[in-house]
Amino acid sequence: MQETLNYIQQNKQRFVDELFDLLKIASISADPAYSAEVLRCADEVAKHLTNAGADKVEVCKTEGYPIVYGEKIISADLPTVLVYGHYDVQPPDPLDLWSKPPFEPYIEKTALHPEGAIFARGAADDKGQFFMHVKAFEAMMKTNSLACNIKFLIEGEEEVGSKSLEAFVKQNTEKLSCDTILISDTHIYSNEQPTVTTGLRGLSYVEVEVEGPNRDLHSGLYGGAVPNPIHVLSRMIAKLIDDDGHITIDGFYDNVEVVSAEDRAEMNKLKDDPEAFKNSIGLKGTEGEKDYTTLERTSIRPTLDCNGIWGGYTGEGAKTVIPSKAFAKISMRLVPYQTPDEITEKFTKYFNKIAPDNVKVTVRPHHGGMPYVLPSDTKEFRAAKKAMETAFGKEVLPYRSGGSIPITAMFEQVLGAKSVLMGFGLDSDAIHSPNEHYGLFNFYKGIESIPLFFENYTNGN
Repeated sequence: MQETLNYIQQNKQRFVDELFDLLKIASISADPAYSAEVLRCADEVAKHLTNAGADKVEVCKTEGYPIVYGEKIISADLPTVLVYGHYDVQPPDPLDLWSKPPFEPYIEKTALHPEGAIFARGAADDKGQFFMHVKAFEAMMKTNSLACNIKFLIEGEEEVGSKSLEAFVKQNTEKLSCDTILISDTHIYSNEQPTVTTGLRGLSYVEVEVEGPNRDLHSGLYGGAVPNPIHVLSRMIAKLIDDDGHITIDGFYDNVEVVSAEDRAEMNKLKDDPEAFKNSIGLKGTEGEKDYTTLERTSIRPTLDCNGIWGGYTGEGAKTVIPSKAFAKISMRLVPYQTPDEITEKFTKYFNKIAPDNVKVTVRPHHGGMPYVLPSDTKEFRAAKKAMETAFGKEVLPYRSGGSIPITAMFEQVLGAKSVLMGFGLDSDAIHSPNEHYGLFNFYKGIESIPLFFENYTNGN
């Protein structure tokens, strides 16, 4: 293994240079205007897998964007690890809040990243993280230290709900058969306190529409006499959460997992620092569900957030109208025993219930996903924990993340394999936001940890 680590050390700069080439590709899956760039990125990922030493590399067609597959099977007697990642990225808007163009990567030192961080859309989510696996695989191949079989599944639609993935997995169960799935699309608690993610929240995402008059109206002629859909929608959204941070939807908490006092005490060993949390995002104060810590609010409790709201005139200058319609996008993060179908149905019923009679309300479900938990007594968790402790030289703790990776539950159902969530980003990396970045320290620690995981997992450590 030392030879592998030496190879990584000797090729650090080349690894970053190659990542830069991927980051320059605007593989925005949500915007059809970038479809050629998404396809180009898939081809580049395939080239990197081939160059690293993978066999049977192919760019597999789907109903949407392609899935890149590759493998290295060294023995039928050894376990097989399926590595998952995604090469598509979020839209970079708003562009004016980026310090430099989002697809022109650069390195800059920050307070949290004194060794430097890579700034670009996709740096942490997920190009920088899946590319760690490609480079770790290359290092293992070059030093003849690959401990078990490996398969790669890198998709191009994660940021739009992985629309084609489930069908692909179901159609290719033999090709994708494995003993465990290794995913680096999560973060650690901090560089000083590394963690392995043992839980993810699920997701229910909806778009709502409130319709009032049959056309936009002159606010002078009609103002004060008709319902304004923006006002109505704003009041309805405000009613969804009370002053104690409690979600008011009927039956919302019926199936919420009750986490024991012992488990809550264990998770709070991560030393929640309210002041550091506020300062990291420029806030004077926090809010949330009463009687829970910030760590608990962002991991073991369900949430509801308005992600966007619009209606009427938003262009330059003034246009005095009462809009005919107003819209909002709302996401609800779910915890174990809640399901997206259940919560979407309860939201729809409640939203219609609180709507005044003089408007029409429509709720349109978007994508969702199930919560996921990896017990900390599994072979996968132990292998990841030991690998990261060796690389970081520090104790690694279990950690429940507030984010969602809906495909983890699907993988377990279809492939019968648990996913180990060994991410290396920080929650301050501004994923989905302007100035997304990924620390060089984290990028390199990931590449160092991955070969150790394969060795530990194969040996049963």
